Amino acid sequence: MKILVIQQKMIGDVLASSVICNNLKTLYPESEIDYLIYPFTKPVVENNPNIDHLILFKDEYRESKKAFLKFLISIRKSRYDMVFDAYGKLESNLVVAFSDAKTKIGFHKSYSNFLYTKTIKEIPTPLTNAGTALENRINLVKAVSDQTDFDFRPKIFLTENEIEIGRSILLKHHIDFSKKVFMIGVLGSGKSKTYPLEYMAKVLDNIVQKTNATLLFNYMPSQIEEAKAIFDLCQKETQNHIKIDVVPGSIREFLSITHHCHALIGNEGGAVNMAKALNIPTFTIFSTWIKKEAWNSFEDGTRNVSVHLKDFKPELYGSKSPKEMKKEAMTLYQSFTPDLITPSLENYLKN
Repeated sequence: MKILVIQQKMIGDVLASSVICNNLKTLYPESEIDYLIYPFTKPVVENNPNIDHLILFKDEYRESKKAFLKFLISIRKSRYDMVFDAYGKLESNLVVAFSDAKTKIGFHKSYSNFLYTKTIKEIPTPLTNAGTALENRINLVKAVSDQTDFDFRPKIFLTENEIEIGRSILLKHHIDFSKKVFMIGVLGSGKSKTYPLEYMAKVLDNIVQKTNATLLFNYMPSQIEEAKAIFDLCQKETQNHIKIDVVPGSIREFLSITHHCHALIGNEGGAVNMAKALNIPTFTIFSTWIKKEAWNSFEDGTRNVSVHLKDFKPELYGSKSPKEMKKEAMTLYQSFTPDLITPSLENYLKN
């Protein structure tokens, strides 16, 4: 049996949808499972034994109708028996249509339901501590199985060599392993997903004061000026505990370094999801407009904890949707002061 799983989106989404591949391989151990993703998301699913082939959706398929058509024809020639579409946009709709698979599973949308043999309505609130992002993806698998025991946890598979590389990088930068080492997600993927710089600096001051830990900064190369700004806003003692020069050269290198950290603390995003997939504890500061119920997976009050402005000031939200709240993200951040986070953070650090 040949199965295609589609998730043309960001790193966190691709990692989340890998649970579809994992569970399908359990259901159909002899099957061949292909995963269609964007090239830049490949590192989070490399070495996954439940994925037989990664199919990379290249930029040229968007830039050239001829190249896209050629790609769609190649999908048809692959003769898939099942297709699971976790993306649900025009690009994946066309892939599903061209696949000619007997079984086509996707999320319920009025304008595209006719393309699928079965559609699943997304649940708005979680039924477990996995969160709706993962639960909805598992529901796609449930469409073809009566099984009740599913594995909701995404997993990242590092090689022994990669783990040793991560340790070597830390040793090269004179990391003291007798102290706690925290990976800090100092910046989100954009301004609307980034806790204000001056607030983050105060959070870091608190962490060092309470733990005497070593802090590693995680940020994209294009964000170096903002990362330095946060460093400069920190107290001198905190700066002495920050290793701002330990900058991973790749996502796999980031993973190999994070493997050796005691926790990841910072802005919600792909880094948090990757840490959880490595079974590293997390403390997550959610953006003021992101729906917490979707992505606060496996929160237990001890290993994985998250905070959201809505937890403290629900009156600022009312019944507005995340899309509506995104327009107010920066204004809302001003109300998300560090003193709101401090009690939860200090309790987390004790554990």
